[in-house]
Amino acid sequence: MKRLLRPCRRPLLGLLTAAFLATPLFVPSATAAPAAPALIPKPVSQQALSGETFTLQASTAVGVIASPDERTAATKVAEQLSTQLRRSTGFNVPVAADVGTIRLSTNGASSLGAEGYELRVDRAAVTVTAATPEGLFRGVTTLRQLLPAKAEASAPQGGPWQIAGTAISDSPRFAYRGTMLDVSRHFFSVTEVKRYIDLASLYKLNKLHLHLADDQGWRLQVDSWPRLTTYGGSLEVGGTPGGYYTKADFAEIVRYAGERYLTVIPEIDTPGHTNAALASYADLNCNGVAPPLYTGTNVGFSSLCVAKPVTYSFLDDVFREVAAQAPGDIVHLGGDEAHSTPHADYVTFLNKASAIVAGKGKRVMGWHEIGDTALPAGSIVQYWGTDDTKSRDLARLAATKGAQIVMSPANRAYLDMKYNKDTPYGLSWAGLVSVEKAYSWNPTTLIPNLPQSAVAGVEAPLWSETLDNIDKVEFMAFPRLPGIAELGWSPASALNWTTYKDRLAGQGSRWDALSVNFYRAPEIAWR
Repeated sequence: MKRLLRPCRRPLLGLLTAAFLATPLFVPSATAAPAAPALIPKPVSQQALSGETFTLQASTAVGVIASPDERTAATKVAEQLSTQLRRSTGFNVPVAADVGTIRLSTNGASSLGAEGYELRVDRAAVTVTAATPEGLFRGVTTLRQLLPAKAEASAPQGGPWQIAGTAISDSPRFAYRGTMLDVSRHFFSVTEVKRYIDLASLYKLNKLHLHLADDQGWRLQVDSWPRLTTYGGSLEVGGTPGGYYTKADFAEIVRYAGERYLTVIPEIDTPGHTNAALASYADLNCNGVAPPLYTGTNVGFSSLCVAKPVTYSFLDDVFREVAAQAPGDIVHLGGDEAHSTPHADYVTFLNKASAIVAGKGKRVMGWHEIGDTALPAGSIVQYWGTDDTKSRDLARLAATKGAQIVMSPANRAYLDMKYNKDTPYGLSWAGLVSVEKAYSWNPTTLIPNLPQSAVAGVEAPLWSETLDNIDKVEFMAFPRLPGIAELGWSPASALNWTTYKDRLAGQGSRWDALSVNFYRAPEIAWR
């Protein structure tokens, strides 16, 4: 709040001199130390260093301290930071080996783990220390939030560029922290997916789940079944032109995500949500007749033919090519809403499909319905329930079989649910999901009697039935996605809505600098 200085209406005392009268009642100090920004996710520990302020100057350089086998990856992290600072400050900000007033070092203790880091800011330097380049990247995302919001701008801004003195030690609560983007209902270009990657990576997410095949479109090139994309990917919801990723396109997405330490998890939904495949190849249908392409939004009406041998030849080809395009260790085979597949057939199908995925050297991941099937070792089950007994039972059953559970409760973590009844996009079948509701839950206690050790982490899915461009995606994801990210990263003891919403308020100016089309939720006092 600005303080307004009102004219004095009382008689002036004769002892007041003209010099005193000419002095402003309040003068902001040009050298006042900046306040430390409130961070999201909240670090494990953060201590202010009184009297210490680092100032980014024209002479600032980023120094990389790393072993020869880590130097290339660590330098890439440094170059990403340097590139952004160059844009916003206009300074040169060179990257150099070993020397610099911003120092990125991979000589940290192994106890920091793959993603942990330590960050210290004092008047002499900014130092980020980690045991791996990935840990450096997580630390750099924190450093970016410590800088003024205008440091995220795409064109040079005026200084000063000061960072409050601080000492941070940080590491994640869960190993799995993801978001899902549905590119099947509406197709998103490589450029749009990169934009989403950039924003998600700022909040220390490490998994990008891409929903690549559904009733409305098949979006990933499969050479052995080319009509999946050329025909099955030609449309999207509403009948507008669709699209698909060539292998080169997908490789670029994987590369770009990898440089920001997000692992791409490809999903080919089966045995339901398969109309695009069934329309592309008549042989995949039990009656040998291909249905028309589908551009509506109903679910549960399609199914691969469980009894046909060609179905499993198809799956073997598809999962072989998908696995080859995804360097991560997980392939998602869907398994949800297979209402047109009799339960016995569903179990038969999933057992075979899971074995095929495992045979390609990948961990099986699927929606919680697969908990009722034989799960290969290392399987991951994604809970998307709405507190209903059946969904919770399936998650608990999967855990008894050794599966890890990723928490994506639809009535809390689905980013396509409307904020309120007046939200112009999104759906509401799982309820209205305010910013507070998306944040105010604990992944390890949401499902009673689910062992905490079975919870692998969290994921925020974003389905695209009503979202046909990246601006709408941003509107539904922000400000809720950072809250899910904090649930995945920060210790449970740090989770508090009252303090979180105050920290969230400070992100608005940062999103403005990044041109994010975020929802200015009225319950947040945006700054």
